[in-house]
Amino acid sequence: MTVQGVQGSENSSRRGRRSSTMGGMPLNDMPWWRWRSNVRSALHMLSDPVFQRDVWLAGVEGYGDVTDAVYRLVEDTWLDHWSAEKYVGTIFRDSQEAALVDTAVLRVLRIMHQVGPDAPVSSYLHHQDWPEAVRAARDAHVRMAVSDGEDPDAAPRTLDVLRILTRVA
Repeated sequence: MTVQGVQGSENSSRRGRRSSTMGGMPLNDMPWWRWRSNVRSALHMLSDPVFQRDVWLAGVEGYGDVTDAVYRLVEDTWLDHWSAEKYVGTIFRDSQEAALVDTAVLRVLRIMHQVGPDAPVSSYLHHQDWPEAVRAARDAHVRMAVSDGEDPDAAPRTLDVLRILTRVA
């Protein structure tokens, strides 16, 4: 653990109490763990073709769609405007993690700009560059999940579960 991570865990709870984990992820070792949770959730969904087929393409409720995932990826972070490197030590643990996230964001946004944010899920999934975007999201997701002590192959959580988990601590 870096010095930043240790300092963040000592001072991150506004109420003066520590909550140890979200799932298996250490909650308070990254100062902006809620933003990290949203980025991880988005990358998780964007990195899993079986999930995309069985949930997004099938129209299963509770997980949002591709546009929702992209919004979670960039809404607080503005990763559509600048590099994840800006957040090393706050959202991302190191430059390698940030670089993997940047690659995923750029690949997914390129497709979104080509097909449009309101395009049906199938437009994304059948786009010629989608497999490359999924691979990039997978690389970033695995790195972040393993860094947080979670199983990268666990099923993505619903958006309701994500909201509940990011309200604790």
